Amino acid sequence: MAALAWLLGLSLLLIGLVLLFLWHPRMGELFHEHVRDRPKRRLFLAAVGFFLTLALARSMAYAAGRGIGPFHYIYIRGTHVHHLVWGILLLLVVGFCWLIEVGTGTKGTSLFASRLMSLLYGVGAALTLDEFALWLNLEERVYWTRDGRASLDAILLFGAALLIGIWGKNFLKALPKELFRLKHKRT
Repeated sequence: MAALAWLLGLSLLLIGLVLLFLWHPRMGELFHEHVRDRPKRRLFLAAVGFFLTLALARSMAYAAGRGIGPFHYIYIRGTHVHHLVWGILLLLVVGFCWLIEVGTGTKGTSLFASRLMSLLYGVGAALTLDEFALWLNLEERVYWTRDGRASLDAILLFGAALLIGIWGKNFLKALPKELFRLKHKRT
C-alpha cells in the first residue's frame, strides 16, 4: 500500500499546486484572459492533469520495477492491483460528479469544483491509459515489453504535450512575461 500512498499523495500535491497557482488573482486572470473559452480551459486543465500524472506514474512504475526507493507494486491479498484500477475508479467518481452537476463548468457552478473535476479527469485518464496494453492482453508480462509500452508511451506523452500547447498556448506565452514583470516589481 506504500506505493498507492505515494502515488495518491504526489498526485494530490500536484493537483493542489495547480489549483493554488490558479487561485492567485493575477494567474487566474491571465488564465481566463488567454484561454477565453470555458471548455478550452477545462480541456487544458485535463491535459495538465493527464501529462503530470502520466509522467509521475511512469516514473513510479519504473522505480518500482527496479526496486528503487520507497516505491513498490501494490498487492491486495496477493493480487497485483495495477494503477489503471485507481484511474477507472477516479473516472467513475468524476463522471458521477458531472452527472449530478458538480464541477460542470456551467454558469452558477463552483469555479474551484470545475477546475478540480477537470484536473481529476486528466489524472484518471492518465492512470487508466498508461496501462492500455493490459486492456488488450491481461498477461502482466506485456506491460514491460517493447510492443506494449514504447509506442504507447511516446504517443501519450506527445499527445498530452500537444494538447497543453494547443489549449494553453496563449496563457503559456503570457506566463513568463508576467512572472518576469512580477519579479521586477518586487525589486
